[in-house]
Amino acid sequence: MTDPRPKKIASPAESSHHDRRESSARIEQSQWRRPAGVAPGTWRYVQQGSIANHYDAFVAETPLCALDQTILRQVFESIDSGQQPAESTEGEARRTGQKVFSDRDNWVLDLGCGTGRAATELSRLGRNVLAIDLSQSMLNHVVERSKRSQVESTSQRTGSIVPLRANLVQLDCLADNSAAGAVCLFSTLGMIQGRENRRTVLRHASRIVRPGGKFLLHVHNRYASLAQSGGKRLLAKSLLKSIVSRDHEFGDATYAYRGLPDMFLHRYSRRELIADLKSSGWQINHIHRLSLDGSKTIQESLANRRQIASGFLVESNIAR
Repeated sequence: MTDPRPKKIASPAESSHHDRRESSARIEQSQWRRPAGVAPGTWRYVQQGSIANHYDAFVAETPLCALDQTILRQVFESIDSGQQPAESTEGEARRTGQKVFSDRDNWVLDLGCGTGRAATELSRLGRNVLAIDLSQSMLNHVVERSKRSQVESTSQRTGSIVPLRANLVQLDCLADNSAAGAVCLFSTLGMIQGRENRRTVLRHASRIVRPGGKFLLHVHNRYASLAQSGGKRLLAKSLLKSIVSRDHEFGDATYAYRGLPDMFLHRYSRRELIADLKSSGWQINHIHRLSLDGSKTIQESLANRRQIASGFLVESNIAR
């Protein structure tokens, strides 16, 4: 039987309130779907194509980009795989339900490849590169950069660059002992939220890279803040927050970045960095301490011991 009573018509204010509640519910629901280790600000960073479009120009004058390329060449020029580079395709990397790349291939993982800055350099060294990133916009630039590099390098053999869209915390699709090395540069690891998630990334890398394989990692130094105005206050605030909130770790920070209000970054202490690498199966060969402007490494000496580093570039290999 139909209810004869007239239905109540919502006022504009009530409708607006209802719309806001529905919008909030959708936002909350979408955040539940974020991949493991991806903070809200990082998810917006991944989805915003304009950031990828201007990324190369944004970092072009960053001294660290030249320094890490120099160290990358020193580390990966000496890989002896005993195998010729193998050809592959993007489709092979995207196959579902099975692990890809065999241990016969001379692959290097570029974890958090961005627009392919490191991947291109590795390719020029003759390495096959699996360029992994969560941002499809970034990977589109990797493909275009790879095409340009192949045209420019017609006189020498370059390795393949295969893009793979994936979350670094969830790399179970890649086979054990299937790569000759890995890089994770420009503080990509620090963009992963949660220490256990960051350790999972390191464990995946040590599982995929075969014995004797190499790993080059960059992270920012938590205590570089001491060289900045108000840095002690920021460190104290982070420490206190880590004590009272289980969702915050000492060294976590959110900050405005290229139009995003809440970009996430975890800054490491040297002790935390060493502990996480060792617990994940990596043997540390050398830790480069970086100058505050990122343009050079700090020479190890008694006089430089108290010099504050902006971050660390770590050379490691598989301990097993």
